[in-house]
Amino acid sequence: MRILLSNDDGIKAAGIEALVRALHKEHEVIVSAPMKQQSGMSNALTIGTPIEVARDKALEEKYGIEAWAVGGTPADSAKLYIEAFMTAERPVDLVISGINHGANLATDIIYSGTVGAAMEGYFHDIPAFALSLDVDSNLTYDEAAGIFAQDFLKLMPEDGKTFLYNVNFPLFFKDDVPQYVYGRQGKRDYLNAFTKEEKEGKVYYTMGGEVYDSDKGSATDIYATEQGYISITPLVADMTDYMELDKRLEK
Repeated sequence: MRILLSNDDGIKAAGIEALVRALHKEHEVIVSAPMKQQSGMSNALTIGTPIEVARDKALEEKYGIEAWAVGGTPADSAKLYIEAFMTAERPVDLVISGINHGANLATDIIYSGTVGAAMEGYFHDIPAFALSLDVDSNLTYDEAAGIFAQDFLKLMPEDGKTFLYNVNFPLFFKDDVPQYVYGRQGKRDYLNAFTKEEKEGKVYYTMGGEVYDSDKGSATDIYATEQGYISITPLVADMTDYMELDKRLEK
């Protein structure tokens, strides 16, 4: 299988190299990832400004793969490879984005650059996974990557349908065994999200805050990871509110 790897933590991040290690012996791996950290960029694209691109010699020489460092966003990185470098003769079979440093659960999915890169694959009818690992997890990147590399083919739909799956590894495994649970997005916000600071007559705000989950019911991704399961949430790009649309069309 020909697999395109991307992320939002940057091409030097430990999470993406762990995936390279886990996949490159059994599959043809290509990396196209941002030159630097790009968290929270969602689906942002660089429009009208030239994007620097360079080969990443470190990954290429270490693993014998094709690797590109892209001076843009996560979505830029995946989109550029698919539209500018990929050929009809050698298409990409799968896009994997991650492994992100930190969970991408609930409402955070909307802001996630990890999901944004994976979604570019989905936009181009290429199946895609977005992978994330909680910063406080007992798992290492290599352990998470190894589990995923062993299981991902079994997670793909048997009908061959294009999909976008958001996958989150938990802090620990229930019964010490990796188990997958499919569920919906929960709802997450942050208390005290902005910290004010004044320096040399200028005012600055830094975003952070404490996690506040207003919906983490038993069917949600938050609940699944809290119980020690690997959470999988199938995503779509269509943001149409069909219930509201149907109401309007009935009038």
